[in-house]
Amino acid sequence: MPERRENSEPILEVRDLAKHFPLTQGILFKRQIGAVKAVDGISFDLYPGETLGIVGESGCGKSTVAKLLMNLERPTSGSIRYKGEDISKLSGRALKAVRRNIQMVFQDPYTSLNPRMTVGDIVGEPFDIHPEVAPKGDRRRRVQELLDVVGLNPEYINRYPHQFSGGQRQRIGIARGLALRPEIIVADEPVSALDVSVQAQVVNLMEQLQDEFGLSYMFIAHDLSIVRHISDRVGVMYLGRMAEIGTDEQIYEHPTHPYTQALLSAVPVPDPEAEGKRERIVLEGDVPSPANPPSGCRFRTRCWKATDRCAEEVPLLAVPSVFDGTGSGAEHPSACHFAKEDAAVVAA
Repeated sequence: MPERRENSEPILEVRDLAKHFPLTQGILFKRQIGAVKAVDGISFDLYPGETLGIVGESGCGKSTVAKLLMNLERPTSGSIRYKGEDISKLSGRALKAVRRNIQMVFQDPYTSLNPRMTVGDIVGEPFDIHPEVAPKGDRRRRVQELLDVVGLNPEYINRYPHQFSGGQRQRIGIARGLALRPEIIVADEPVSALDVSVQAQVVNLMEQLQDEFGLSYMFIAHDLSIVRHISDRVGVMYLGRMAEIGTDEQIYEHPTHPYTQALLSAVPVPDPEAEGKRERIVLEGDVPSPANPPSGCRFRTRCWKATDRCAEEVPLLAVPSVFDGTGSGAEHPSACHFAKEDAAVVAA
């Protein structure tokens, strides 16, 4: 268990969160013929000062979770509790107050910044919405301080986004996210649009800011190596559900869900000899449609361990019952009927 989580209560509690987008037919008289189950009943906690990484392939529901946490989308069911208060149904001033403490860094630094606004206006816009945070006469200084904090020249305050590189633009987005001094930052694939060398710089910056301001991150990405570098715990999503969640060591060294094992087997190893000996797990078939997911386990149509039970019974996200307290690394929740067998191998 990461040190920063000891003796602390979750700052964010998500329970059975679901978002279904209706499928309709007809032009004048639309009728619902189904629903896309983008997120279908996930639960997790985020602790003060912690980074929770969320990984999974495209279309698994990661970005929808981020939008639900920000109240950019309303959940179909479930709850999102911030410091004990369910914020999923808030509106008006109550929602505005919560959003001050939960900010977002978007994926694409080229489209998330208004090209017609200067950097000073972009970073200072949160102060227009929450004028109590910074008096008007003090805003320029505050914006320049934020630019300096993220590694940009404060004198660039009057420049426009097109005058910056991709990495610099993302730093501007981070500065905007920090403006209101939030407690939680939801980062939706913040480095996926950047060059590899720039990715490392931005990730290192986010780690420094976390230590300096005591931030909690929900870090969404599809790059497993970056997620392992920055995260205290990692949740693996597949087709709208959480397949497995645990510390970075538990997920990367002792995965018990077949989907997690397949993902990790695809990560290249820098040692040619070790890479040659490693067995790659190649998944067959395509990802099922979230509008018509398989019964039982969502992963069963591509899983080499699947049995009739997998089609009939939905596996719960739970710690394998084989855990005996030995600290083997298997003692973390996994939504697989066969996680018990994998846990037994680890324990042995």
